[in-house]
Amino acid sequence: MELPQEFLTRMEDMLGGEYEEFLRTYEEPRRFGLRVNTLKISVADFLALAPFHLTRIPWTDNGFYYEREDDPARHPFYYAGLYYLQEPSAMTPAQILPVTPGEHVLDLCAAPGGKATALAAKLQGEGLLVANDISASRAKALLKNLEVAGVKNSFVTNAAPAKLADQFEEEFDKILVDAPCSGEGMFRKDIANAKAWSLEKVEQCAKIQREITRQAVRMLRPGGLMLYSTCTFSAEENEGTIAYLLKMCPEMELLEIPWQDGFAHGMPGLLCMDASAGQYEKRIRQETWKTLEQADIPGEAADGVWDQLEKCVRIFPHKMGGEGHFLALLRKKGELPGLHRKVQRKSGKPSKEEEKSLTGFLQDVSMKWTMDQLEVRNGQVYFVPEPPEMRGKIPFLRNGLYLGELKRGRFEPSQSFAMALRGPEEYSSVVDFSYSDDRVRRYLCGETVDVDDMHPARPSGWQLVCVNGYPLGWGKLVNGVLKNKYHPGWRMQV
Repeated sequence: MELPQEFLTRMEDMLGGEYEEFLRTYEEPRRFGLRVNTLKISVADFLALAPFHLTRIPWTDNGFYYEREDDPARHPFYYAGLYYLQEPSAMTPAQILPVTPGEHVLDLCAAPGGKATALAAKLQGEGLLVANDISASRAKALLKNLEVAGVKNSFVTNAAPAKLADQFEEEFDKILVDAPCSGEGMFRKDIANAKAWSLEKVEQCAKIQREITRQAVRMLRPGGLMLYSTCTFSAEENEGTIAYLLKMCPEMELLEIPWQDGFAHGMPGLLCMDASAGQYEKRIRQETWKTLEQADIPGEAADGVWDQLEKCVRIFPHKMGGEGHFLALLRKKGELPGLHRKVQRKSGKPSKEEEKSLTGFLQDVSMKWTMDQLEVRNGQVYFVPEPPEMRGKIPFLRNGLYLGELKRGRFEPSQSFAMALRGPEEYSSVVDFSYSDDRVRRYLCGETVDVDDMHPARPSGWQLVCVNGYPLGWGKLVNGVLKNKYHPGWRMQV
C-alpha cells in the first residue's frame, strides 16, 4: 500500500522503535467485527444461534471478530438487526462511555450509526437518545440503522453543533463526540482516504474538532461525561484538541479510561516544537500552542493541562486487533442534577376517530405504551416515549418511533414498527421462518411467498414475519399466500 511520505515520517517520529512493526500491519489482512445488538438478543443467545466463526474482541462486552467467508451482511440475521457490522476498534468509544437506562444521551456526529446503535442498546428503550449528523444524506443512513436496530426512543437531528447547543443547553447526561477527522487510523481500510490526506487536512480537521467539542460542553449537564474519539493518529487533532478544550473550558476535567491490554497512553510530547519537524508541521503546532496561550514556552503547559493528557488512549493496529483510534473521557465538574423533567406534549394527540382506528390494530400488540405517548402528524403515527424539551425549531428526520400511517379509517404498520417488536410475544399472529428456509431470502427480496405449510394464529390479514423468532417486517396473508410488505428501499439485492 502506498502511503503519503509526510504521514510515514510523522508516524516514525511518533513510534520510534515500534515503527517497523506498525508498518507491517499495512501488508496484513484486516480484521472484521460485528457487535451483537443486545437491544434484541443476548450475547449467549446469539452465540447459540449464529452460524458464524466468531472470536471475542477482548475490549468489548458484545463484539466479535468474524471470518470473511461468513459474509454476515448477506445473512437474514443482519436484516433482523441482531448485530451491527463495525470495525473492532470503533466499538471502543460506546463501550467506554458508561450509559445507563433512563439517561439523556447525545451522539453528536452519529452517522452512519455504529456508535449510536450501541448507545441505544445500553439505554434499553428508557430515556432519550439524540443522534445528530450535520450531513442530510448521512443522517438518512443513520436513521435506517437505528430503525433496523429496533430503537424506539431516538430523536434523529440534522443540525450544526452550535444550533443544537442553542436547543439543548445542559440537557445531556452523556455525550459522545466521534469527531470528523483526517482518518489516518483507517488508511488500511480506506485507501482513498490515504490518497486525500495532507497536513492541510489535519489542520482543517483540528479547527472543526475544537468548535464541535466546545459546543458539546454547552450541552453537557454538570457531573455529566463526554467521550471524545477520532480514528486518526494526529496529535494536533487528538491531544491538541483535548488540551484546547481543557484550557477553554476549565469546568471540564480529563478522567482515566479503564485500561485494556494494547492501549497506549496519550502522547503530549508530540506537540513539542522540535527541530526535526517540517516547516508546515511546525506551523500547525505553533497554532496549537497559540490557542493554548503557550507559544513562548513550547514543550511545557501551565495549569496542569499537560500532565493530564497522558490519560488519553491511542489504539495502534500493531498493538490491538483493529484499526487506529483515539479516546479521551472527560467530566463536567459539579453534581449531576436529579431526573429529567417530563415534557408536556403540546400537540399531536390522536383524535377520537384516529384513536379508534389505532386501537383496532394495536389491540394485537403487547408492546408497552399508553395512548398519550402516541402522536399523529399529517396522518402518520409516532410513538414518542420521552419527548425532548425544545426551545425552538431544529431540523430533524425523526422524533420517536414511526409506527405507520392512517389511511381512510385503517392503520397500516411501518417497517420500523416491525423492527421494534421483540418477536412472537409482542404480536398476535406470526409467520416464523428458519434462517435456512429459502423463503426468507425471497421475502427479503420483495417476493410473494407461499406459506400453506405454516399455521399462524390468524388465517388472514397482517402477519409479523420473523426469522428464528426475530422480526424482519410485515406481510399480509391471503388464501395461504403471504403478500410482501417488506420496505422496498431495504430489499436484499440479488
